[in-house]
Amino acid sequence: MPKYVIEREIPGAGNLSAEELQSISQTSCNVLNNLGTQIQWVQSYVTGDKVYCVYIAPNEEMIREHARQGGFPANKISEVKTIIDPTTAEV
Repeated sequence: MPKYVIEREIPGAGNLSAEELQSISQTSCNVLNNLGTQIQWVQSYVTGDKVYCVYIAPNEEMIREHARQGGFPANKISEVKTIIDPTTAEV
């Protein structure tokens, strides 16, 4: 199943409290439960004004539906084509 990176522009994201991040995470999980087992949240990275989320889903539309239902921005959705890491350099 395809993996996606979602860029969410959220001004001040890096300053959100633990409680605010917990609330956002709970909202996301509730929407995921409603959408079923085809979509999975893997991990998110919070920066100054953006959150980068990694999801597994059958298509981009399901990612957009999650954003709509959760009230989250999904400013850019990119399908991951290949994953590399330090072991890729090994012969």
